[in-house]
Amino acid sequence: MAALLYRLGRLAFRRRWYAVLLWGVVLACVGLGAAKAPGTTDEGFSMPGIESQKAYDLMEERFPGAVADGATARVVFVAPDGQKVTSAARKQAIEESVAALADGSQVASAVDPFTARAVSSDGSTAYATVTYDVESGQVTDASRTALEKATEPARAAGLTVEAGGSAMDAGGGAGGAAEVIGIAIAAVVLLVTFGSLAAAGLPLLTAVIGVALTMLAITLLGSTFGLSASTGTLAMMLGLAVGIDYALFVVSRYREERGKGRAPEEAAGLAVGTAGSAVVFAGLTVVIALAGLAVVGIPMLTKMGLAAAGAVVVAVGVALTVVPALLGFWPKAVMPRKPARTGANGGTRWARLVLRRPLAVLLLGVIGLGALAIPATGLQLGMPGDEAKSVTTTERRAYDALAAGFGPGFNGPLTVVVDERDGTDATAVRDGIAATKGVVSVSEPRFNEAGDTAVFTATPATSPTDERTEALVKKIRAERTGDFEVTGTTALNIDIAAKVQGALVPYLLTVVGLAVILLLVVFRSVLVPLKAALGFLLSVLAALGAVVVVFQEGHGASLFGVEQTGPIMSLMPIFLVGIVFGLAMDYEVFLVSRMREAYVHGESAPEAVVSGFRHSARVVVAAALIMIAVFAGFVGEDESMIKMIGFGLAVAVLLDAFVVRMALVPAVLALLGDRAWWLPGWLDRALPHVDVEGEALSGREEETAVPETQGPGSDGAGPGAAGGERRRRAGRPCVPAHDMRC
Repeated sequence: MAALLYRLGRLAFRRRWYAVLLWGVVLACVGLGAAKAPGTTDEGFSMPGIESQKAYDLMEERFPGAVADGATARVVFVAPDGQKVTSAARKQAIEESVAALADGSQVASAVDPFTARAVSSDGSTAYATVTYDVESGQVTDASRTALEKATEPARAAGLTVEAGGSAMDAGGGAGGAAEVIGIAIAAVVLLVTFGSLAAAGLPLLTAVIGVALTMLAITLLGSTFGLSASTGTLAMMLGLAVGIDYALFVVSRYREERGKGRAPEEAAGLAVGTAGSAVVFAGLTVVIALAGLAVVGIPMLTKMGLAAAGAVVVAVGVALTVVPALLGFWPKAVMPRKPARTGANGGTRWARLVLRRPLAVLLLGVIGLGALAIPATGLQLGMPGDEAKSVTTTERRAYDALAAGFGPGFNGPLTVVVDERDGTDATAVRDGIAATKGVVSVSEPRFNEAGDTAVFTATPATSPTDERTEALVKKIRAERTGDFEVTGTTALNIDIAAKVQGALVPYLLTVVGLAVILLLVVFRSVLVPLKAALGFLLSVLAALGAVVVVFQEGHGASLFGVEQTGPIMSLMPIFLVGIVFGLAMDYEVFLVSRMREAYVHGESAPEAVVSGFRHSARVVVAAALIMIAVFAGFVGEDESMIKMIGFGLAVAVLLDAFVVRMALVPAVLALLGDRAWWLPGWLDRALPHVDVEGEALSGREEETAVPETQGPGSDGAGPGAAGGERRRRAGRPCVPAHDMRC
């Protein structure tokens, strides 16, 4: 692996014009195709295998055309306190507004609330349902503006008018502010880390190239594979973060090799051969975690995971080819103006501090993360709707007005689909559900043309996110007699939460199992991969606990712009586990690969830990800060799902990088000593040798290094040989699994 990437790095450096031109042609072709492609689609949310989806599919089959694909808006009219919407003047104003709504752009129909009996019992609130002839993602801003203008007669009559529904969703995914904030903070971190504008700008440039190619590819393939507008959000978030980090790691190693006196082309080859190997395997762990989202069985989640995995693959390709090519154009510009200071750096001092008190550091870290993870035991899952939006939005105000006028359960009615083909009586089912405690109203059954299927709605007494509503749905299903199924937004959210919880353990076993095998090959150790997996579990549970504290319990919610607390988005644990696991393994590979490299070249176990921190700690810290900056930028988004994911990922990276990888990892390795790198002989023979630590390049390192930089005590034979001799003098066995020079 290292030798192959070494040749690739030198080739990209030497043939830099061809490398850049090739990527430029690919980017231009994909961009041209994306410009002519139909673009992304909005196929809606589906989840095979759950009762809500089965009921919805039955409705589409038995009531063809009745399940509208178009967007809907619910326009709410509220009279001033103590007054009614049914007064003659206000009724006329509402009817004028509804007529204007029906004539609006892209509108298929608008239902008068007085003919549809959509007036509250106290007469204070009424609503009109507006149906569009296009999907929610295709409703234009002009149509939303027309809706607001159409309600002017009602406002002029003194009524408060708000609107909610899928038609009011202005778009999916993050805007541009989050990316700008993340890139700006990343630029500052890179500038401080490298002390050079060119070195700071190169990772940013290559990351933007990778993200641009990924987003254009998603647009190009959107209509073919049914990708929605939100599919690219995760790809953009991760593509930007790992794109910067992977380029950062290669550039840092290039500067290190140049500092040893090597020629630019040779330094580029060695950087790609060593750091690039770590990048490849770090990228593979992220891809495994993201592609593993398919295990959950949610099509939307699978598409988001595969799109993000594609972004990571592009980032790896850019780091291995574009980065050395650009280094060829500016071989000296990325170098620091002042030579690096000799002696112990911050990473070295920190590693030695941990090595002096490994048990104390380990206990403190585990106890701290465990305390943060405790709130995760009270995790409640759901799918936040308009109730989770800011009170400054009309959707949230419409939601609150409907809850006040018609009851808290009005915003989440249950839809019951009865199949009478086997003799089930829809009227009997309706009467039974109406008598159930917790149901405040039930509509009359509506039959299809064949008369064999009926649909009616049941309104709960509690809100869609209330635990009592979930208990009601479970009770209706558990006590059912006959062939009927319960669906609707509320029931769908309950089913999604149950399916995600059931899929979480198989997903964890699949992803962690594959990654442990991969790390077993990379580090040729049994205990290091297990330590990495356990550390990840600690950090992800602690991050999930932090999400519960802020978004569910509301502690410090105002600091992050969270105005309404409630259940955690059902998909959040899966997102957090998948993404954070991949990123955690990034830091594990970046940091421990340098320790492994030092160990196989002859250093003792404690010395190898110090060497790993001396060379990688600063880069890992910078990479983590960049990740945190990118993810934290998404906390400023209005969409609650993106805000929650951004917060969770930022906290998870913070805990995993600075507590687990920078503190617990060296503490555990110090306690294990040489046992950390133990591998049974039979397993050593069975596993393939991928040479991540650059053993195949050690000869080239010795030949091309300037003698003065070989370090004290070097006899010119190279660090591996000297280390092997030190081991023999110390009476330690030279184990092939540990030192390939033995």
